[in-house]
Amino acid sequence: MGCQALSFCPLICYNIFCLIKHTKGGIVEQVSLKIGERLKEIRNTRQLTLDDVAELTGVSKPMLGQIERGQSSPTINILWKISTGLKIPLSFFCKQEEAEYMVAGLDGENVITEENGGMRAYPLFPFDPVRNVEVFYIEFDAGVRHESLPHVAGVEEYVFLVQGTLKMVMGGKEVLLEEKQSIRFRADVSHAYHNVSDKACTAYNVIFYPNN
Repeated sequence: MGCQALSFCPLICYNIFCLIKHTKGGIVEQVSLKIGERLKEIRNTRQLTLDDVAELTGVSKPMLGQIERGQSSPTINILWKISTGLKIPLSFFCKQEEAEYMVAGLDGENVITEENGGMRAYPLFPFDPVRNVEVFYIEFDAGVRHESLPHVAGVEEYVFLVQGTLKMVMGGKEVLLEEKQSIRFRADVSHAYHNVSDKACTAYNVIFYPNN
């Protein structure tokens, strides 16, 4: 199979999918309340006022207040401004409730795929502001290359190759991972994942976000 370039960002696609999925049943009000709770949670955790958040995100204080109270259902663009300004991934707004433990599997309903299905990313553990980490299990078909835009400053990724061969490209540098090898790298630069073999490969992808 020839090389196929995948240009979508799994994290962004997953977050948008998550929000859309929960509005299909006509429960927009519940989604708005959840988003408001998440916003208030991160604001209180960081001891920020609404004025502080407005300055950081470019979203007006009245709009932020309406979102926190569940009186406004923000668009993806508004959520993107908030997540970018607060340096948190969009998945924070649709994370699950905290539990004593959490068992994760490969949920086919939530799998993220490109139109040709060449790359499949399964979100295992979504981001939360305490751990500052999220985990994906990813399958790459033979020859597939995935390009990723830089994350915010300070973000690091860990890739654990379970099966196959995977070339990592990070800001112009290339590293070839063999089966059962791992790599840690700064993800605030352009980077790519390229299955250079004629067989499928699988990997775990762990993303760490800075505290601030």
